Amino acid sequence: MSSLLTLHFDVQGSLREEARRCEADIFLAAFGNTRQQLADEYGPYENQSVFLAVTDEAGEVLGMTRLIVPGPSGLKTLNDLGREPWLVDGERVARAAGVDSARAWDIATLGVREGHRARSMRVSLALYHGVLKSTYLNEIPSVTSILDETARRAFALFDLVYTTLPSTSTASYLGSVASTPVYSHASMLDIQRRVNPEAYRLLSLGIGLDGLITPADEDYRLTMASEASVVAA
Repeated sequence: MSSLLTLHFDVQGSLREEARRCEADIFLAAFGNTRQQLADEYGPYENQSVFLAVTDEAGEVLGMTRLIVPGPSGLKTLNDLGREPWLVDGERVARAAGVDSARAWDIATLGVREGHRARSMRVSLALYHGVLKSTYLNEIPSVTSILDETARRAFALFDLVYTTLPSTSTASYLGSVASTPVYSHASMLDIQRRVNPEAYRLLSLGIGLDGLITPADEDYRLTMASEASVVAA
């Protein structure tokens, strides 16, 4: 019998710290990123970061996602386009793609901790669902990301297609040998619903994610208070 998993959105306190620890473990194992490298890369966005976490029955964090919301530091994806290897103006690129950076969310990190292969697909599906549900309920028109090509292909299996940002291409990035700056608009879910209704029911609606406790709809919404603290911090 499958163990029960729980999906958490916008985790705080000790669970947030455990999600950050999980992130560090995942990215060290997958890409060789040290804790100091992660601190250097994501520290400027810490106060704009919203974490999702998937825990098991013992409360261990098995997988996590870091979303970066608009704030003083901007969106990491667009900022990083100004660095090697792309060296392009991220805001100009965003406008060319129809992305309003003041309203978009950035999928900064997403992964499953090593040692949980038997449950890795379930955890991954829970995280995909959490990202889709939270962006939908918060009425986010666009998302950006620099996706490792393995993760991009995994999304594509469910007809979640992330388009390459203009003037960019696949390149080495933060230990990944092949990552691509991408974006998607909310209309991606309408396309998924038409071309792959089963995947839409599973990931967008969460129907069929057996053995997973998910937040109530109202718990996915960032409150005005938390948004204000993110911007002000």
